[in-house]
Amino acid sequence: MAFRMKILLIILILFTVNIVGQTDSSKTITRLELSDGSILIGKILSEDIASIRFITQSEIEITINKTSIIKRELISGENIYGEFWRDDPNSTRLFFAPTGKMLKSGDGYFSVYEIFFPFIAVGITDYIILSGGFSLVPGADNQIVYIAPKIGFISTTDFNLAGGILYIKIPDNDKGIGVMYSVGTYGNQKSSLSLGIGHGFAGGDFGNNPIIMIGGDLRLSKNMKMISENWIVTGEEAGIYSFGLRFFGENLAADFGLIYPGESTDGFPFLPWIGFAYNF
Repeated sequence: MAFRMKILLIILILFTVNIVGQTDSSKTITRLELSDGSILIGKILSEDIASIRFITQSEIEITINKTSIIKRELISGENIYGEFWRDDPNSTRLFFAPTGKMLKSGDGYFSVYEIFFPFIAVGITDYIILSGGFSLVPGADNQIVYIAPKIGFISTTDFNLAGGILYIKIPDNDKGIGVMYSVGTYGNQKSSLSLGIGHGFAGGDFGNNPIIMIGGDLRLSKNMKMISENWIVTGEEAGIYSFGLRFFGENLAADFGLIYPGESTDGFPFLPWIGFAYNF
């Protein structure tokens, strides 16, 4: 119990101290791809039928002929130290646990966890995500199938609330197991804290002890953030604790972490966590 309290206290201090007093400065910015191969990031000041008045991150105003623009898209991020910092494209999840944030309608991602567990998610609307997948364990006669729909309830500048179900169909088990949960996320692209509660089930029977998830992320640089995700079964000594890093770019995100199973073990006490995601 003392170990749990120390973990939770560290997470609360580490992630909330960076949230308090901050406002979300993340903005919608325009990215232009030109016919000569150059890319401009900034804001559109005005436009007419033939041209666009554009201001770059360096505060340089230019006029661009529309015929030279191959692609125009809106991206989310902010200008820090004169450099564009793109928002984390995979902010709807920590390592594995969902946050309260949602995908935009039509957006999605394909991810792979621990090499053998692929997962795909698509935003049906701004408030509904359908996701799932199946394991690809070599040599297994049957594979695990999992489905994870998610619904968003509240979405504001600094707070998001969602709920969903993770259903897992295990071979030779007709009833399946899973968890029904709700999760809230407070913060912004610099740092955020997520708190979730869920009830595990097997078939039609729900467990007596709720499962608590507490986690967060902290932006360390333009393309890197620290993540912690921790699961606690109330009334039990069982728990899973993890921390690690996420590296991300425009569409790709890679997670590398260490998982502590919450039990005394001989030798190295951590299990590795590896996850990759491509956002589309």
